[in-house]
Amino acid sequence: MEKVVIIRYAEIHLKGKNRGYFEHVFSMNLEKSLKGIRHELHRTSGRWLVAGFPEALAEEVAARIGKVFGVHSYSIGYLVDSDLGAVYDCVKLVAPEEGSFKVVTHRGYKKYPLTSMEISAEIGGRLLSDRPQLRVDVHEPEHTVYIDIRDGGSALVFGSFGEGAGGMPVGTSGKGLLMISGGIDSPVAGYMMAKRGLIVELLHFHSYPYTNEGAKEKVAELAKILSAYTQVRLLRTVSVTHIQEEIHAKCKAEFNVTLLRRFMFRIAERIAERAGAGCLVTGESLGQVASQTLEGLTSSNAVVKLPVLRPLVGFDKDEIILRAKKIGTYDTSVLPYEDCCTVFLPEFPATRPKLAAVEAEEAKLDVEALIEESLATVERITF
Repeated sequence: MEKVVIIRYAEIHLKGKNRGYFEHVFSMNLEKSLKGIRHELHRTSGRWLVAGFPEALAEEVAARIGKVFGVHSYSIGYLVDSDLGAVYDCVKLVAPEEGSFKVVTHRGYKKYPLTSMEISAEIGGRLLSDRPQLRVDVHEPEHTVYIDIRDGGSALVFGSFGEGAGGMPVGTSGKGLLMISGGIDSPVAGYMMAKRGLIVELLHFHSYPYTNEGAKEKVAELAKILSAYTQVRLLRTVSVTHIQEEIHAKCKAEFNVTLLRRFMFRIAERIAERAGAGCLVTGESLGQVASQTLEGLTSSNAVVKLPVLRPLVGFDKDEIILRAKKIGTYDTSVLPYEDCCTVFLPEFPATRPKLAAVEAEEAKLDVEALIEESLATVERITF
């Protein structure tokens, strides 16, 4: 008898001849998630098993596994010989002492001498004899005991399913660069793209000394939380203070935000190309703030060639907040530190900026020199 964590994958089973590639990346991501914990990872007929870990760390192993994209569900259970007596010894460890229950058996090994129904009936009968406080309810039980008879004379016994992160393994859909702020939206956007298999690297723009070090530390903490899902442990930061000062000094105030966004996209594209990323990712949602109108988004896109992915574009704020709470970034995102977009914020920003008017204002600036000055400030934070 050995305590194990049972892993079932999500969309990978839909893949055809290249399923092996997705499974390989998936297994590597599982290994990365368990770094620092002694363990063994085994592939077995549509399942992965994590074994060989200290039993006291079973919950920690399961929690890490639950954040790996590609995992449909997981269970803490036992790997045991398929002899019915050995199976029942494990069942007693996961079964309740009282209340209603049922036993569900899956017989993957069809040559086993008993059918699934017979196994369930035998195990259920033994439980009723040993624990008179129990009662059978096959329709709406309070507890369910699961038995999985496997090939090779083994069985898995467990009592519950944990919900996995779902999606596709990170690394199967290329690489993107997330423009991450300290707000609620952009971490959720990064999470959603990682769920589709994208390696999500992170870039943060700051305006020190107009924004303080607390703002940067807040983003670093968000990046650390995201890394449990994305497995990316690098955050790049870059200063745009001088750009904002130039815009504020030389351009019409209503275009401040739009002009800054155009610079940020240009800088992000150059960093993305150096990093081998094939797209940019933002947390923008259509109509949420003044710069996120169709005209504002178009003005930003006009300066880059890389595709810009906006996974939250059709979400309202409540939907985004729910997802932020689910992935654990919300409490950090709402800490009271401002980001660069709040510096020199005009009282009445242009909500439908015409591209020609934006370009006319931008012509007052030495765009290339300002970009190069920003690129010289790039810092790398690893964690």
